[in-house]
Amino acid sequence: MGSSSVISPEDVLESLMNDGTIDALRLKIINQLKANEELKSTTIKMAEQSRVLNTPGAEKQTKRELFDALRQELEAQVLEKASKSVWELILDNNGMGKEINQTVERVFCKLSGREPPLFPPQDAKEVVNANPIANAKGKANGKGKAKGKGKEKEKEKEVAREHEEEKSNSKKRSFSELNALAEVDGEPPVGLEQQVEAKPEEPPVAMAEDPQV
Repeated sequence: MGSSSVISPEDVLESLMNDGTIDALRLKIINQLKANEELKSTTIKMAEQSRVLNTPGAEKQTKRELFDALRQELEAQVLEKASKSVWELILDNNGMGKEINQTVERVFCKLSGREPPLFPPQDAKEVVNANPIANAKGKANGKGKAKGKGKEKEKEKEVAREHEEEKSNSKKRSFSELNALAEVDGEPPVGLEQQVEAKPEEPPVAMAEDPQV
């Protein structure tokens, strides 16, 4: 069967039946049912409490007659409990269920020309699923850090602005204080322009002439 053809469940089942895999799996399930002490104990109790064995005159019947009567009375109940136990075995991912899944997958891959496993192990899925979460957390942390840095820069700018305002206010206070002192001394207030401008140079003093010359 080519790899391009579609493989159906019937194709897989036919292959399992032809190579004897189904019979081998069935035998394993039967042996595990026989070893199921809980199922065995429940069946014995049901037989002991049955109407057939507790009817007067039952001891006079043959084993064959008793067996047929018990089967008619308990067959449905026993089969229901046995069926439940079989499904528990089939769905057990750590026992028969795991073996059945691996067998079916192996046959499907063989028929379709694919390489097993078709599905990644559970651990690999958890790692793949965890990566997007980790990436999302990393992005969120990065955004948080960027916001934090932005806030720090704004704080620094605000502190620098306050510092400049403080210096400016300090200069204004010093000029005001100088003007106040000048008024007290009876001098006109000194303006900012007058403080900055340089004083004019005084003309040189003429030297007195020596009378002896």
